[in-house]
Amino acid sequence: MKPNTEQSADISSGMVLLLAVAAGLIVANLYYAQTLVGPISRATGLSAAAAGLIVTLTQVGYTIGLLFIVPLGDVLENRRLVIGALLLTAVALLTAAFSTSGWVFLAAALAIGLGSVAAQILVPIAAHLSREATRGKVVGQVVSGLLMGIMLARPVASLVADASNWHVVFGGAAVLTLMLAALLRLKLPQRMPTASIPYARLIGSMWTLFKTTPVLRRRAAYQAGLFGAFSLFWTVTPMMLSGPQFHMSQTGIAIFALVGMAGAIASPVAGRLADAGKTLPATGVALTLGVVAFALPLLIPGSREVALGVLVLASIILDMGVAASLVLGQRAIFGMAPEVRSRLNSVYIALFFAGGALGSALGGWVFATWGWHAVLLAGMAFPALGLALWLSEPRPVAAVEARS
Repeated sequence: MKPNTEQSADISSGMVLLLAVAAGLIVANLYYAQTLVGPISRATGLSAAAAGLIVTLTQVGYTIGLLFIVPLGDVLENRRLVIGALLLTAVALLTAAFSTSGWVFLAAALAIGLGSVAAQILVPIAAHLSREATRGKVVGQVVSGLLMGIMLARPVASLVADASNWHVVFGGAAVLTLMLAALLRLKLPQRMPTASIPYARLIGSMWTLFKTTPVLRRRAAYQAGLFGAFSLFWTVTPMMLSGPQFHMSQTGIAIFALVGMAGAIASPVAGRLADAGKTLPATGVALTLGVVAFALPLLIPGSREVALGVLVLASIILDMGVAASLVLGQRAIFGMAPEVRSRLNSVYIALFFAGGALGSALGGWVFATWGWHAVLLAGMAFPALGLALWLSEPRPVAAVEARS
């Protein structure tokens, strides 16, 4: 297949579907272990203190990959970069599947995170292949697939492990990753960037982009608030559901998570709004949804059935806000210079991922120290801070004049 150096037509629906499924399958690798920490630590001999590293090192690897691998998408042929990252991921997943040593598993977890940044190389490829008029819609559809992967990974891992064991989860993921690498090798067009920048200068330029790109800083802040709330919610809610008020099993919690993924439908809607020039009001709606998601269970107490129904609704609303804001942010930064898209995306994802890490760490501590209501208030604070920042964003002159 010839390299795609000039865009003559819009991306096909089949390619959008492939990129969406691929992004979802890749990013799911980051989340399989989150519901399996207990059985993995017992099987590999990790202590209770070290067990938390199973999830942490995967996230650390992903962050390192975002900062040091994804930027290469601006200077190296993209398809080859994606395939290389997927092969690394497959090897790491196989290593994890056959691990009997805790430290071997932890090393594999770090490598899984590193390789899974392939998903964040695919999203800029989707933006590059699409026309300006449809870029938001296309990015929204691909991000929908990515979010479905995030939301499905935990319940799928729980159900598969319940039916067999955790080794099957990682072994199956390795096989899927290898199959995906072969499919992308056949179907994904080559994209050779025109820039030629030494690696050290490439990495250093990301700080310059951050300092000189207000849109990037704002969009990262909005998404950090929402993703922090998302991580806090999904860290604490499973503990709440398995506690004395709900007494839910792992399978029940898995079903709860599956229902919550309905919020991913907001991604393509947000993309279309961005294409129509409605990014600013749509961002306000997304941040407001984040606040509402935590306000509902705080303000509507009731019986077990009512409380559970409110939590389901809150999870859907929160996921809608996160999905919409993510697409709106990526649409905004991908509308800038094509030659720096991978670096912009790298900084954007890394910054809001930091918000997610803060939310996850804060959620467990607040829940253990002050309880569920304090968790809801802390979760509400994340998008509320983003909403306060959004209110300070300069409004277009035309919009101001129309209101006066």
